[in-house]
Amino acid sequence: MAPKFLTAKEAVELIESDSTVATGGFVGNAVPEELEIALEKRFVETGKPKGLTVAYCAGQGDGKEKGINHFGHEGLLKRVVGGHWGLAPKVQKLALENKIEGYTFPQGVMAHLFRDIAAGKPATITHVGLKTFVDPRIEGGKLNEITREDLVEIIHIHEKEYLLYKTFPVDYALLRGTYADEDGNVSMEKEAGSLEVLSIAQACKNSGGKVIVQVEKVVKSGTLNPWMVKIPGIYVDTIVEVEEMTNHMQTFAEDYNPSYSGNIRVPVNKMKSMPLDERKIIARRAMMELVPQAVVNLGIGMPEGVANVANEEGVGDQMVLTVEPGPIGGVPAGGLSFGAATNPMAIIDQPNQFDFYDGGGLDVAFLGLAQCDEQGNINVSKFGPKITGPGGFINITQNAKKVVFCGTFTAGGLKEEAVNGELKIVEEGKFKKFIKEVEQITFSGIYASEIEQTVLYVTERAVFELTKEGLVLTEIAPGIDLQKDILDQMDFEPMIDTNIKKMDERIFSPEKMNFSFDELL
Repeated sequence: MAPKFLTAKEAVELIESDSTVATGGFVGNAVPEELEIALEKRFVETGKPKGLTVAYCAGQGDGKEKGINHFGHEGLLKRVVGGHWGLAPKVQKLALENKIEGYTFPQGVMAHLFRDIAAGKPATITHVGLKTFVDPRIEGGKLNEITREDLVEIIHIHEKEYLLYKTFPVDYALLRGTYADEDGNVSMEKEAGSLEVLSIAQACKNSGGKVIVQVEKVVKSGTLNPWMVKIPGIYVDTIVEVEEMTNHMQTFAEDYNPSYSGNIRVPVNKMKSMPLDERKIIARRAMMELVPQAVVNLGIGMPEGVANVANEEGVGDQMVLTVEPGPIGGVPAGGLSFGAATNPMAIIDQPNQFDFYDGGGLDVAFLGLAQCDEQGNINVSKFGPKITGPGGFINITQNAKKVVFCGTFTAGGLKEEAVNGELKIVEEGKFKKFIKEVEQITFSGIYASEIEQTVLYVTERAVFELTKEGLVLTEIAPGIDLQKDILDQMDFEPMIDTNIKKMDERIFSPEKMNFSFDELL
């Protein structure tokens, strides 16, 4: 049956109270912004719909007003289940005030949940999340006191532990594409990624729900290349052609960058050399953990410097960068375009990207280091009253062959300088990062030890390795005092390698390191 062609206002009037709504998008990529604006406006004007459960994979928002921030109204929401909350402060506020039920699960688990809902499965069963805060023996992914229902269980298969994440029916899907034809087929050739839109559409359709898709333009039936169709018309109930292109930007930072979608390839200017500060020092030492032809995931922030120094040293072509929503190869974008990549060699669906990650496909992952404790646990998901959520962090860090956490040793006013191949602490940071117990376990050191994963913690003044006994200090920067600059700045005493090494002096010099993989053999 042909879909209905409605305005955004007419489309959101279909959504009934006490329903479950799934939304697509990654930060600002492929977010159905006009539909979400219309839903917010309807609620503000009429008080309906109310009591919605909203489910999504990745963080969707600009940290202010856009994306799922439009749903941040008391009464509109009953429950939110998502992979990342940091970009949706208005929704986060409702959870912190115990006005909605809140759950946060690994981003890859959410992507697979939608696929399993589509297949009629009762649950997603995976090892991802074991011994982290989503494990029901710890927090079960619950964010506040009023969130009581257990959506995660421990099960055993062939004498091994797994987590069972319960599936749920999807009543409405709010999605986004580029073009739709008169039969409802939706293409995505101008999007930065296809994300999980197909899985959400199938999940909703097989739940007996209604799929609503926002597009740039409606075209004549039969004019879309079938290879470009990502949401077949048989899954689509309603098409909305946007009235305001400002509500259909490719990302929340850019109207349209054709190099993100593979429609053109642009010359990538040689990256400028980074100044010799703590960021470059950390990136240089982390780069030394690369292997030739490595498939890599770089976290946002401090780890992004690894690509820069690798290119500076002439070994950037020895790694293929990937981004969790689907791009493979190219140069990952940052900021509100994060999730896109310039000149990608391929763009696959997000659930498939996480299949590869979860199965151990990543050779090396470089992620941020916010808090670390004596068991090697890392927290990047909760700080005081702030709810961030894990995003793809748990999937990536639990499954990469090698994980390198990158961050400064302390935070808050830290000032350092590299002089004559040595590191000098000019002013110590106010906050310790190596603490007795992390606020929330986003990465489990115990689990990593059990599976014999290679894990390093790289800072500007010291390097630690994870062993079954705990954290071991293996390297110290030249110019750094072990007691004053390291042990006194930690809330626990690590084990110290009997053959502790000095970090490579080239790391602290302004000249190129002239690094080669041959020296690691």
